[in-house]
Amino acid sequence: MKAAELEVAGVSWAPTKSAESVLHPTSFRIAPGRVLGVVGPNGAGKSTLLRLLYRFQRPKTGHVRVGGQDIWALSARGAARRIAAVLQEQASAFGLTAREIVRLGRTPHHSGFAASGAGDDAVIDRVMGALSLHPLADRDFGTLSGGERQRVMVARALAQEPQVLILDEPTNHLDVRNQLEVVSLIQTLGLTIVVSLHDLNMAIGVCDDVLVLKDGHPQGFGPPQTLLSDGLVSDTFRVDARRDHLARSGAAHFSFSLPKKTGPTL
Repeated sequence: MKAAELEVAGVSWAPTKSAESVLHPTSFRIAPGRVLGVVGPNGAGKSTLLRLLYRFQRPKTGHVRVGGQDIWALSARGAARRIAAVLQEQASAFGLTAREIVRLGRTPHHSGFAASGAGDDAVIDRVMGALSLHPLADRDFGTLSGGERQRVMVARALAQEPQVLILDEPTNHLDVRNQLEVVSLIQTLGLTIVVSLHDLNMAIGVCDDVLVLKDGHPQGFGPPQTLLSDGLVSDTFRVDARRDHLARSGAAHFSFSLPKKTGPTL
């Protein structure tokens, strides 16, 4: 797997041609191997943007390029060889084992009804080993814990051998340990990654850059250490945000409170 540059230029999206845009023109460029965090409140347009990036929806305006190629100029199979996505919703496994789920990631590399070969098995073994999944290989996917299922879905995506990996709220509904495991995994993949996150402190710790969205409008793009100011975060999330630095590590950390109400009280 080799990371590629991701270029997003003026993309927007609306449910119909005449409808108001849900995502307004948004642009950014990510160098190969960097991690971009997409942050913003509910309804900000994060999932809409991600759907444009993994070619689920065609943008109303603008383009998405991976390694200089417009993803809509590629076949669906060609796009799936370059971009993989791990979504919040996990489809029913229908009794498949963890290894069989991971094997599905090789589908874009087959033509017609061609069967899997030794090359596929080597890729599957490699990604399952990297994610410590071999002990779970023969387990029914439905019997796995939330964290284990998430690792399997990431392994399936990696089996596509993509250049860009899209992660939609990968820590959602996970306990603290499983959240930490997913975060650790993101930091070791070496791919160009776009990840949507609710946790700003996690974004600061994991991401090279962040894109802030509010009501479908981009509010800023850049390194989290410099972009995420008290004012920007407070305005975007409609809270009082204060950025501190942890004493031991010096890492930035946000604390939040509700804005104080003004005016008469009952």
